[in-house]
Amino acid sequence: MVTGSEPAARGVPLRLRPTMLSDLDFVVQVETDSRNLPFITPWERTQHEAALRIPDFRHFIVEAGADGARDGFVILQGCRNRHRSVELKRMVLAREGQGQGLGRACVRLLARMAFGDLHAHRFWLDVKQLNTRALALYASEGFVEEGRLRESVRIVGPDESAGYDSLVVMSMLDREYQARVALGLE
Repeated sequence: MVTGSEPAARGVPLRLRPTMLSDLDFVVQVETDSRNLPFITPWERTQHEAALRIPDFRHFIVEAGADGARDGFVILQGCRNRHRSVELKRMVLAREGQGQGLGRACVRLLARMAFGDLHAHRFWLDVKQLNTRALALYASEGFVEEGRLRESVRIVGPDESAGYDSLVVMSMLDREYQARVALGLE
């Protein structure tokens, strides 16, 4: 279990514990929640099962309450990447955990893990352009926009109408992270 010194809004440290097969019903439920769907492209359960077995991935359950309740999940990919480029593949919080500082605490803990434990040179992610809240969070935590993959994700609305959204690619380099540490921002 990874425990962060970054307190969650509930006043207890954020914990990331490895996802178990018994957690996958929760993972799929949170991921396919209609309120989260506009912001992510959900995986099939078998994709999550594979991520639990493949050493290049780290799949964690987010816990912030003293009762050990599950507040969401995160996935890192590229943990064995020879270029030392680690991707924040997915961060999904249960609706009850949103707006309470858990996302910020997760990002900080994951950056610490990427640069400290995994010795990343680059920690990166992509986020849908319509997810303005996440874009603002990542920018405030030191991620720099690298570019946009224009209209690369198909969006299907509740009425089955379709459109497209762009993906914003953002990253932080190890020297940028170390500068944030030196300034006391991490």
